[in-house]
Amino acid sequence: MDTPPPTESSPLISQHQHHQSQTRRRSSHHYDGDVESLHSSRGSILSHALVPQVGERLAYNDYTTIDWLHDLVEDTARHRQLNDAHAHARGLKAIPARLSVWWDAAQGWVVAFIIGVVTACIAFVVDVSVATVADWKEGYCVSKPWLDRVSCCAASVGHSEGDEEGCSGWRSWATDGEDSVSAYVVYVAFALLFGLVAGSVTMTTRANLPSVTPDETESAGKGKGCDVDGEQWAGTETALGKTMYMAAGSGIPEIKTILSGFVIPNFLDLKVLVVKAVGATFAVSTGMCLGKEGPFVHISACVGNLVSRAFPKYRDSERKMREMLSVACSAGLSVAFAAPIGGVLFSYEEISTYFPRRIMWRSFLCSLAAAATLKMLNPTGTGKLVLFETNYGVDYEAVHYLVFILLGVCGGLFGGIFCQANFRWSKFFRQLPLIKDNPVLELLLVVLATALLQYPNRLIRSTGDVVMSDLLVDCTEPERSWLCRQEAEIGGTGSYYTWLISGTLVKLFLTIITFGCKVPSGVIIPSLDAGALFGRMVGQLVPGISPGIFAMVGSAAFLAGVSRMTVSLAVIMFELTGEVNFIPPTMLAILTAKWVADAISSDGVYDLSQHLLGHPFLDAEHALGRVRGLRPGGDGREGTMADLIPPRNTMEEITLYTGPDYRARKSTLRDKLGKLKSRGLLDAGLVLVNEHCICHGYLPQAELEYALGILDEKQGTDDEDVDLAGGVVSEFVDRSPLTVTAQAPVEYAVEIFGKLGIRSLIVVEEETARVVGVVIKKRLVSYLDGLRG
Repeated sequence: MDTPPPTESSPLISQHQHHQSQTRRRSSHHYDGDVESLHSSRGSILSHALVPQVGERLAYNDYTTIDWLHDLVEDTARHRQLNDAHAHARGLKAIPARLSVWWDAAQGWVVAFIIGVVTACIAFVVDVSVATVADWKEGYCVSKPWLDRVSCCAASVGHSEGDEEGCSGWRSWATDGEDSVSAYVVYVAFALLFGLVAGSVTMTTRANLPSVTPDETESAGKGKGCDVDGEQWAGTETALGKTMYMAAGSGIPEIKTILSGFVIPNFLDLKVLVVKAVGATFAVSTGMCLGKEGPFVHISACVGNLVSRAFPKYRDSERKMREMLSVACSAGLSVAFAAPIGGVLFSYEEISTYFPRRIMWRSFLCSLAAAATLKMLNPTGTGKLVLFETNYGVDYEAVHYLVFILLGVCGGLFGGIFCQANFRWSKFFRQLPLIKDNPVLELLLVVLATALLQYPNRLIRSTGDVVMSDLLVDCTEPERSWLCRQEAEIGGTGSYYTWLISGTLVKLFLTIITFGCKVPSGVIIPSLDAGALFGRMVGQLVPGISPGIFAMVGSAAFLAGVSRMTVSLAVIMFELTGEVNFIPPTMLAILTAKWVADAISSDGVYDLSQHLLGHPFLDAEHALGRVRGLRPGGDGREGTMADLIPPRNTMEEITLYTGPDYRARKSTLRDKLGKLKSRGLLDAGLVLVNEHCICHGYLPQAELEYALGILDEKQGTDDEDVDLAGGVVSEFVDRSPLTVTAQAPVEYAVEIFGKLGIRSLIVVEEETARVVGVVIKKRLVSYLDGLRG
């Protein structure tokens, strides 16, 4: 039986009428059964999403959601099957059974090792390519054009280390001097060319997330839930879909979204990996205020996805796949900074929402394999793993802690200003029709501004990692570099201060307008550069200690202000420089910067990027902070599960009345499936209720579609009844869906979705256990975004 008897109304309509008669006997703080009245009385923050409408389309319906709990059960069943086969195997059959169990346990370690090695090989190619291509802006190696300037000069006969002028093997494009007008023009021209290449290859990854075809045949008034309080309304939805450039940006916001349980189609494909590597090479080579560290994390995640899919254990389980992606992310930062321990902590602190001990152990192996492989490949030619090795040879005193705190405050101001300014720049400038429709034009404008502003200042003319390396040096030998010569002459000129201050401000401005361009880019290196410039300037005013120390601490403070990293950043700085002695000052500056930046902008750069890009992300810790504002003392209103209940007519569409015999017509199931698809409710399903409106099962949309396919293969007609209690479809019904009462606090939903990773939650009435709503994860995310203000 698939519809209620003619003499009865729909269960939800009957329930609606029943609750209206109960309203006077309940306080205003209790659920009264009338969803629409309840929403209006509570003044839901997301009133636009909760008002009556023909179906609904949430902001994040272009993304599908995985069910961690369901995958956990399936993985447990798979383990049980392997162990049972091993326990019952006898004789010679016991050997392959035991090997199967052993191989199943070892696969995670094998995959982690392979991911680390492959990621290091790709990083080696990108590092060497960036060094060569970036130097092409200023000249080329006569005998071996594929070598960068340092390698070319090292191979030159008679060239001594540290001699920047006497390099016979290097040919400059400008014949009238290194800082001449012609050299300036060539520098700008090559930067624009590299920017055009980077932007063009990035455009090849343009993709539209799944859009939904609206059901234009459905009109207002059709169905039992279209008449609310006697008011008819008309209109159908439009499904616009969403355009993404898969290889653009750092990729970290998208990876965080994926690891939190959502799906972004094709984001981790081989094509995206190749384009990300090539695009990052040319983007960094332009000299723009961006780095390849963020893209390396995306590249490592792509490697993790491709390698893991070769193993059925991970290919067939979205939950296990995300565990391995968390492992892979550690390798990305490990090769970016040659910081294996920092890579593990970065994946734990900044990327992953689910990080049990087994993931930490495998991340440790993956990061180790990546760092060891990169050291053997030796892309820098130094044979050392430490990128910016320093040896200041002096110690700090207690009074210097005041300077470190000052650097932390300035780093927090930089980070807070950057996050707010970049957010507003993206909301304003990038929404202009000309810029929005022509992302390569925006990129070329930024490249032009960068080349024109950075070339005159020799401190920031090179790529970000070279700038960082120069700023951290201890100038014991004045002839070691241009910077050291300036500091040796500082008593007679103040121009050096001008270069340091202007360099910091230029980095801030350019990083604001660069981050978010449609090109592979990261924000870590530009932040470090700005902090090192400012710290070096402050260090000139502190006597008796190397300015490089303050450049190192300042770089950590500025990055902490931008990203809000703490523990992982402190370890990364130690691994970058090898300076164990300066860990306490670095930690102090990082904490101070985070506190100050949080006071200016509560969200870090990656959280704001997710908001700008429109990616769903559920961070239970931050979400609870927003929900607390709904408690008395905020606006005086309590947030309950009733705020998340869909409109009544939507509930009619996703509710299947099965009757006492638990049967429904095949045509009804097909019609329900069509409505789910047409409304874009890709993560929703059918809640199965009996004649008393009590839930006895939940049938997700994907499982329903698969089950109907099986029924179609049996050549049955659409008029036949389908047994939902013991037939084929019953195998796909979740008989124990999680439920919560409508009066429960919203915090329940945050904790349940965040920690259990479920896809949907049934909302029932407290007294009768009748179904009043179904909340999917993306509805909760939309609700929380509304609390962002």
